[in-house]
Amino acid sequence: MSDRVTISISDGIADVRFNRPDKRNALDGEQFQAIVDAGESLKTNKKIRVVVVSGEGASFCAGLDLASMGGMASGERQKSDAPTAGDMQEGRITHLGQQSAWVWQEVPVPVIAAVHGHALGGGCQIALGADIRIAHPDTKFSVRETYWGLVPDMAGTVLMQGLVRPDIMKDIVLSARIFDGREAKEIGIVTRLSDNPRDDAFAYAQEIVKRSPDAVRGAKELLNRLTLDFAAAQFAAERRIIGSLIGGHNQREAVMSDFEKRAPAYIDPA
Repeated sequence: MSDRVTISISDGIADVRFNRPDKRNALDGEQFQAIVDAGESLKTNKKIRVVVVSGEGASFCAGLDLASMGGMASGERQKSDAPTAGDMQEGRITHLGQQSAWVWQEVPVPVIAAVHGHALGGGCQIALGADIRIAHPDTKFSVRETYWGLVPDMAGTVLMQGLVRPDIMKDIVLSARIFDGREAKEIGIVTRLSDNPRDDAFAYAQEIVKRSPDAVRGAKELLNRLTLDFAAAQFAAERRIIGSLIGGHNQREAVMSDFEKRAPAYIDPA
């Protein structure tokens, strides 16, 4: 397994840590693959009772890294042999990017995300993939994709259902604005606030470990059933819409205008 994500298991708790601190755990092809591989490796482990996911360094996950963003706008993304967020794998309802968030729903035990620093774009959607989110009040959250001329395509449109009101979902997606952990708690993105999210996530995990593992697994399966009913169709819609945007004039302009520190020159949709 890649050292981009580390896993240690003790007393029934799997400690999963994103390990790209020099890039604020930003997402490129290798990081997407490492996150998915970590989640997949835990699915069949009967020794674990709960999973804690966190990020090393200053942030949980700052979203897609700038090199990948620039490559997407220029078309280099399609030329690379490295894994990309859009890679599909046989037998899944998700592509690689979607699976990096959705895999935590497929892990049969509770998953707690300890969130600090930044959870932007894909980082926010990965946090949403956890069952419980414990965040520092000063964490910067954003469903950032429209800022870059894109749409959320990492399972976020499924995972936000039931957490936030429809109008609030539209507010944070359409505006791409950054909001802190306090507001995230108020609107339903965050479960609990903590000055020490990782410590409190492990304290909470230790409480879950005391419960019957069969009952906990069964409860998660029951609570996820309604989401599963519409997930596949919604994931396909995410892929279709973002596929129509990547590399187009307005998407390239969103990225290049930010890189060049100028106002974007968008054109009206055809």
